[in-house]
Amino acid sequence: MKKHYNAAMIYLFLGLSLGVFYREFTKIVGFEGQTILRGLHTHVLVLGFIFFMIVLLVEKSFNLSNLKQSKAWFIFYHIAFGATIITMLVRGILQVQGLDMNGLSHMAGLAHALMGGALIWFTILVGKLVKAQS
Repeated sequence: MKKHYNAAMIYLFLGLSLGVFYREFTKIVGFEGQTILRGLHTHVLVLGFIFFMIVLLVEKSFNLSNLKQSKAWFIFYHIAFGATIITMLVRGILQVQGLDMNGLSHMAGLAHALMGGALIWFTILVGKLVKAQS
């Protein structure tokens, strides 16, 4: 349970920090257009902080850690989410600087697809836990 709580707290801090970074970075550069950085704050808070608070509740209710695949899922989720955050951050910084590279949007798309796989995997794991208690 502690690892889920720690993940939630790290993502809370990261999400809030990225919100401040977006606001201050665009203000310093004088950027007034649209950038992917705007959505990064929300992505990290929802898919990081709020999601891991939900995982913490699932762990408390169903003992998610007892499933053999839970550790592999936990690692896969962080890799996929880390890739999503990094690609969005790099692409957003490049957009603000007027150097948007379209190749990064493909990498961000791949990272988002991995995130989708991680969320589906989590749902399957929770389904197994629910079936075991029925």
